[in-house]
Amino acid sequence: MNPVYEKLQSCLKSVRAKTDFQPKIALILGSGLGDYADSIEIVDTIDYNEIEGFPISTVSGHKGRFVFGYVKGVPVVIMQGRVHYYEGYPMTDVVLPTRLMGMMGAKVLFLTNASGGLNPNFHAGDFMVMEDQIANFVPSPLIGTNIDELGPRFPDMSEIYNKACREQIFAAADALDIPVQNGVYVQLTGPNYESPSEVKMCRLIGGDAVGMSTACEAIAANHMGMKVCGISCITNMASGISKVPLSHIEVKETADRVAPLFKNLVTESIVRIAAAL
Repeated sequence: MNPVYEKLQSCLKSVRAKTDFQPKIALILGSGLGDYADSIEIVDTIDYNEIEGFPISTVSGHKGRFVFGYVKGVPVVIMQGRVHYYEGYPMTDVVLPTRLMGMMGAKVLFLTNASGGLNPNFHAGDFMVMEDQIANFVPSPLIGTNIDELGPRFPDMSEIYNKACREQIFAAADALDIPVQNGVYVQLTGPNYESPSEVKMCRLIGGDAVGMSTACEAIAANHMGMKVCGISCITNMASGISKVPLSHIEVKETADRVAPLFKNLVTESIVRIAAAL
């Protein structure tokens, strides 16, 4: 058996020993957005360190646990804190949680993150619905022997972010009167923020927002046949656009400021996406 798939099976067995909860939607919460999980109807929680072989998040603001429960009746599994490539884990470990949630039964992966704005029309505090992505600057999670149990060797990526799910997010935003942007997300490795010249490059190749996660998880979920959608919280304007040095404190402060709107938008989006499945 493929060792990556064997590890996944081991993690799934560990989860199933603790809960038999069947989620419909998997939600990954980005930096500063983790408190959303505390507001749902919680049925079970599992700390990552309770799952044998599971990668542990080392970033401040990432609690590091799965939360199982309901968002207005919709069964969800939430990652309260994700793992990043810059933490030193191999890419197969970075996307292990995504694959695991798919194996738990989730049909949709709803991604969130904190990102730097590249588009000059964006402002700190904006929400961007992810339309597409650029992931060429990080290793593909599909490198190596293909895991045939999960998906094909050469998966199509012409619609990484499911159009129908994106339309439900826009409908939710419209119903709640929450302005949202639409754009392309670029993943770089981090953990350093981008230089002004790197920001210019990302903008020139078509990026609207840049961050250190998400794209690799979207690829892994697509490989498995999951529907993917996502919202990026623009917590700061990127280096060279912003007139002040960047800091993780600024990221968390902006995320905290817009958290009430974010919670409402995610909740309404989940309800609408689940109803359309």
